[in-house]
Amino acid sequence: MLSLSSIIPAKNEEKNIIRCIESQIGVVDEIIVLIDSSTTDKTEELVDQYPEVKKLIIEWQGFAQTKKIGVDSAKNDWIFWIDADEAITPPLRTELIEWKSKIPKTGVYSVPRKAWFLGKWIKHCGWYPGRVPRLFNKKEVKFNNNLVHEGLDYSCTPGELINPLDHFTDPSSEHYYNKFNHYTTLAADQLYQKGKKGGIFIAYIRALSVFLKMYFLKLGFLDGAQGFILSFYSMNYVFTKYVKLWERNDSRHNS
Repeated sequence: MLSLSSIIPAKNEEKNIIRCIESQIGVVDEIIVLIDSSTTDKTEELVDQYPEVKKLIIEWQGFAQTKKIGVDSAKNDWIFWIDADEAITPPLRTELIEWKSKIPKTGVYSVPRKAWFLGKWIKHCGWYPGRVPRLFNKKEVKFNNNLVHEGLDYSCTPGELINPLDHFTDPSSEHYYNKFNHYTTLAADQLYQKGKKGGIFIAYIRALSVFLKMYFLKLGFLDGAQGFILSFYSMNYVFTKYVKLWERNDSRHNS
């Protein structure tokens, strides 16, 4: 039977970390929590309640680089990447146990993800099934170097797990906007480093297209109030990202 390690980056995750860890016990053989050294809440104290969990206190080095530290510290080749605000559902738990008893057919597997926004499972807006590659062999698959929305680089054809992860993405608007400025800045920096151009008109068009796509084409209106709010917030996210890109390009030309 295959052995499996998981990596969980965590910063101020006292509201999520127990749920995340508990969902893995009995299926993941080595659970690694990467706690940001700037954490100020009770995350570390809660992790210490689980002596079987490997705890690493690290200085934050960006999303991808931090996860690479976790992968390098894992004793097993097979890694399950899971964020602290996610949890393995009971059906996925059963599926992973069965998967461990078989010979893998590829080096990476994707899972569908049930995203919960303002307390509701978002079934539309293009968010479900929202497959993400999360189970991988570290000898064949590596993290890319994206500043935000980091992912995995691989050349093999990914397999698919059937059952989903739960993703408790934003329980409140306050939570969403607490992340908003940092994430839009990283996204703008990433575009700038790639030589992308930004302008107010481009920001407007891209933002409007995101809203129309999510709310109408992807049937976000079927998700009720949360569907509208998510589509509107996503429009604002894209607009702000491109305005920040415009600011970077404008300051370069004026310097």
